[in-house]
Amino acid sequence: MKRRASRGSSRKRAHKQRRVGPRKLSGGKLIVAHAAELLTLQGPNRPRCKEEMRNIGIIYDGAVVIDSGRIREVGKTEEILRRHRGRVRVIDASGKVVMPGFVDPHTHVAFAGSRHEEVAMKVAGLTYREIAARGGGILKTVADTRAAPKAELLAATRMRLDGMLRFGTTTAEVKSGYGLTVESELAILQAIQELSRSHPMGIVPTFLGAHAIPTEFSGRTDAYVDLVVDVMIRAVADHASARFCDVWVEDGYFSAAQARRILATAKAHGLASKVHADELSDSGGAALAADIGAVSADHLVHASDAGLRAMADRGVVGVLLPGASLASGIPYADARQILDLGVPVALGTDCSPASLNESMPFVLALATHRLGMYPEEAISAATVNAAFAIGLGEQVGSLEPGKSGDLLVLDFNTYGHLGYRISGNPVETVVKAGLVVAKRPGVG
Repeated sequence: MKRRASRGSSRKRAHKQRRVGPRKLSGGKLIVAHAAELLTLQGPNRPRCKEEMRNIGIIYDGAVVIDSGRIREVGKTEEILRRHRGRVRVIDASGKVVMPGFVDPHTHVAFAGSRHEEVAMKVAGLTYREIAARGGGILKTVADTRAAPKAELLAATRMRLDGMLRFGTTTAEVKSGYGLTVESELAILQAIQELSRSHPMGIVPTFLGAHAIPTEFSGRTDAYVDLVVDVMIRAVADHASARFCDVWVEDGYFSAAQARRILATAKAHGLASKVHADELSDSGGAALAADIGAVSADHLVHASDAGLRAMADRGVVGVLLPGASLASGIPYADARQILDLGVPVALGTDCSPASLNESMPFVLALATHRLGMYPEEAISAATVNAAFAIGLGEQVGSLEPGKSGDLLVLDFNTYGHLGYRISGNPVETVVKAGLVVAKRPGVG
């Protein structure tokens, strides 16, 4: 029996690996030429750390050749155009920065309803926990999402994905976690899967059934963990296409021991691990992520030095989410310390009902102005390291031959404006797998 289960898990895992990557939109040959600065992010085939994150692989007057959705060449424009004459689509990026599409490794965009009324509660000085105690927070969104028809959930999620695409995100992780029953978690994951087939963005689904304790299990956390372990994970493995399982490790949510049990079961069913770690307190999330070999540990606002060093030793990506700190009025992660300890850092929006931000450029500005990251580090964190944080580092995140033809044309002539420009949208053109999928009105 164990042998048959193992083979089944392997087949499911292989099936997921085929299904969750960037969609193949593809056109013919496309050349993006005359970039004032072409940021290739070329480098080692692993997450970058320490000084590596400041090497963004600039080619001045650079060009990229994309054919059948894949990057074929990068180099100087003069040399590229000499080799590719004749009928070919060319985007003239003169005076512009060209870079890989942003990869957002942490989002909660699949939900219904709104929590705009919580802004007034925050102004009145209520904390995240106090808002939840008054009927707000995650469980408010759970109630709204459970009650929403499928068409409403799809439309709301698609609208947010459209916004993210316009801000340059070409690949994103999308979590469930606003259902917290077997049926509703499956419905959310199936909606994410449907959108992954129809939306130009590459989407990686994550199962987050252990996001909070639903009202019907109040005071019975262990019983809810039993449901996640004994029923939900198997149902997700059999009927959805999630690639990861995530758990919120935090006092009042799930302990490190409960998370270990959930993630071990998920691994047995072919799901890799992610951890919501140490956002509101040091709850042992970073140490757990390192111990189990999670792909990433996210938030890390209160992570211990010991937990961070363990992450660095195991190569666990630390996903920092400054938008969540801004929206929830909590401290910012100490990126300088995390980087100096050797943790490969990624950046994400945490786009969610509590932190409704679709803009990766704004996240880069927060990273430089509030987290203490150099612009080059923020760019690496929002592209190649973010790709490794969702298991796609060999497919997206840098402009290298063989990778998906995902890139952005930005409306300035030097990358230093990323992190310097606080607001607005610098993205003129978004290319996904060689096709223009978003463009600022009036851009030729």
